[in-house]
Amino acid sequence: MLKKLRDILIAIEKIPNIDRLLSEKSLVAQQITQKQVFYQLLTLRNSNITPPPIKDAGFSVFSQFDEDGIILYIFAMIGFTNKYCLDIAFANPNGANTTNLLLNWGFNGLLVCGDEKEKVFSENYFKSNHSTWLLPPKIVNSWVTVDNIKDTLLQNYVPTVIDFFSLDIDGVDYYILQEVLKTIQPRVVVVESQNVWKTERSVTVRYSSDFNRFNTHEDYHGASIPAFVKLMKANDYKLVAYNKYGFNLFFIKESLGGDYLPEIKASDCIENLPSYYIDELDKRRKEIENLDWVEV
Repeated sequence: MLKKLRDILIAIEKIPNIDRLLSEKSLVAQQITQKQVFYQLLTLRNSNITPPPIKDAGFSVFSQFDEDGIILYIFAMIGFTNKYCLDIAFANPNGANTTNLLLNWGFNGLLVCGDEKEKVFSENYFKSNHSTWLLPPKIVNSWVTVDNIKDTLLQNYVPTVIDFFSLDIDGVDYYILQEVLKTIQPRVVVVESQNVWKTERSVTVRYSSDFNRFNTHEDYHGASIPAFVKLMKANDYKLVAYNKYGFNLFFIKESLGGDYLPEIKASDCIENLPSYYIDELDKRRKEIENLDWVEV
């Protein structure tokens, strides 16, 4: 019996392109399952039936944590328009907030990588996938700064209004977001906050065009939850969701979502975190609280 099983496995391995075929089969299964979830949510919305809470909607297909499910929920409530995404600091398809949209939901867009090797790897990844090989996303290698971000967007023909924008630089994110919103208006924005501050202060790191957190401390980066909420509120966005650990924040234009995506408070992002995780955040904050933080 074991020999027969071994012979079958060897035969399967010899099938031409078996890895690609299995991968494509898995992708089709993902697409079918997600579309079932999406249209169930859409049916509830169209029937004026309150859908399950967004905090229970998270799951991961490619995202690092539960962001893929939250993103799908948001679009079920507000719909798609041009299906264009922008991802600044796209490092790898596995762990990104845009990969699921690109592979399973027909999105296209611009991915900005800070490393040339990341760019090459990602280009090969999307060109070899049957969902994106004909029209892969545009991928550029650029060290994004306040001074060059507008040109990066314009030179790559990013539309003025896009469906989705993800930002996760682990650096001067606050300032880059501020500049991006002067040029384009994403309908949905997800940005990573520095949640060691919880909701105690509205702060960000001091801007530098060559900022590198490891020159100071690995936790000296980004901006606090209140800082991002305040910035986005000033640009007519509302906070509607957060990931399971409370640091990835989801914003939509204030005119979108209605009663299905009500605005939530900054404190909601941390109120259900377990006490041991809160203790860990407090411990990490004490190591950096006296560094050069800027009140905003």
